[in-house]
Amino acid sequence: MSDVFISYKRENLAAVNRLVEGLRAEGIGVWWDQDIPPNAQWEATIERELAAAKLVIVAWSPAAVASENVKAEARWARQQGRLLQVFVEACEPPLFFGERQGVDLKHWSGEASDAAFRAVLEAVRQGLASASVTPETPVSLAAPPPLPSKPSIAVMPFANLSGDPEQAYFSDGMVEEIVNALSRFRSIFVIASGSTLSFKGKNAAPQEVARLLGVRYVLDGSVRRAGSRVRISVKLIDAEGGAQIWGDRFEDTLEDVFALQDRVALAVAGVIEPTVLQAEIRRASARPTDNLSSYDLYLRAIPLLRPFVRAGVLEALDLLNRAITLDPDFGPALALAAFCHRIIIALRWSDDLKDHRRLGIELAHRALKAAGDDAEVLARVAAGVDGLEDDYAAAVALLERALTLNPGCAFAWMISGNVRVHAGETDAAIERLRTALRLDPLGPYQPHMTGSIGRALFQQGRFSEAVPLLKELAQHFATPMPQAFLAASYGHLAQLSEAQAALARFRALTPETLDRFAVNSLRDPAQRKLFLDGIALAQGGGSASSKP
Repeated sequence: MSDVFISYKRENLAAVNRLVEGLRAEGIGVWWDQDIPPNAQWEATIERELAAAKLVIVAWSPAAVASENVKAEARWARQQGRLLQVFVEACEPPLFFGERQGVDLKHWSGEASDAAFRAVLEAVRQGLASASVTPETPVSLAAPPPLPSKPSIAVMPFANLSGDPEQAYFSDGMVEEIVNALSRFRSIFVIASGSTLSFKGKNAAPQEVARLLGVRYVLDGSVRRAGSRVRISVKLIDAEGGAQIWGDRFEDTLEDVFALQDRVALAVAGVIEPTVLQAEIRRASARPTDNLSSYDLYLRAIPLLRPFVRAGVLEALDLLNRAITLDPDFGPALALAAFCHRIIIALRWSDDLKDHRRLGIELAHRALKAAGDDAEVLARVAAGVDGLEDDYAAAVALLERALTLNPGCAFAWMISGNVRVHAGETDAAIERLRTALRLDPLGPYQPHMTGSIGRALFQQGRFSEAVPLLKELAQHFATPMPQAFLAASYGHLAQLSEAQAALARFRALTPETLDRFAVNSLRDPAQRKLFLDGIALAQGGGSASSKP
């Protein structure tokens, strides 16, 4: 990052290059678009450098006056009090910029002793000196609040890079919508937008904001409008070390401002929740293992469960049981423990499946009673109700409630898709699974989502489309489900060597027979027959139930 950002048009490249070299020779840190690396994202880099600069020099010329980008950058700099104007060609500046004095560089050829350049240099030094004064921030006579027991976040006022003060309402509304969307996640403590908007125009550092508000994470962003389109850039910062742990950019038309705000807010919230959770898991894993709280035990259990390996699931269940002992009403731990029992039953990892079913049902109902307003808890309970109690209607009702509470919860969309795959409602399942992927495209559940879509495609008879998605799931997890559907898909496609290899992998992973697997996995009789026919073809015409 440099102290000075230069906004100009390419027609004036030679004149601006002289200015850049002259300022740098005087020890001034200057950034212009010639510094962008070849493979960098052009617009995102410009926006980042513009927001970070202490002073913005706008080089006016007829081409610059006609440029929407230059005018937008100039308006933003003026609004922030960081604008310095120079004229590299004769022109009338845009409306409202003529009242500000600018330095005439039209005839400057690059000499460091030239009076015009010395005037620019003095103005730059004065501007940087003013910017070095610590900005005013809200003052609290009380000590900063302690960090909450769960992940905490503040959404800062978004910079209005459009420069037009009339667009400030959109930036502020974007903050409020994201705060509202994040507040639906019961696993995150969110500072109200009224508190964070008090920092508007203060240019406070994320670490200072986090200290004053008592939060671990800070979301920063900017809004830039060009004609009928708007671009929203966001970044998530871990205030403890100041590191950016996530960032993204959203772009759309302004046909419906409020629909755009809602769409971006849900997308941002849907990504932030799993990103924050991963950061918290890493933090918990780095702590000493003695005297752990219920929440830390819960965090440690999550990554053990995800690979779907027997030893990991059993260890996760032990940690969750310890967490529940410390806090019997900790809803997320109760729901996750119930989910562990469901996995153990589905993969037949115990000789006493009846007891695991009883414990899973008991824990699921306790979780519902303790945290019935938490979308992720509701989704896990729904998975338990569907798998442990075989109550599809109750599972769907719980999932609809979860998605009403929090439409940005990718996990709830994924479980909703999985439950519908099991029921044979494949079109609805694929739609929900794709929504989950849009909300959390890079999270740890991504292979599960794509694998479930592959399974739904198989159930629709789209075997060649199903195979690559099922293979992706099989590459990540050594579980029998993708192998079974791969075997049936290959059977229908008459790829017998691949089908028999998948059958062998299925048998190595579970003692369950294929006909029993079909009964447990497919409610729809026609889809069950489609599966068993594929298995029969994979076995070279034999019975699907004749071999385990």
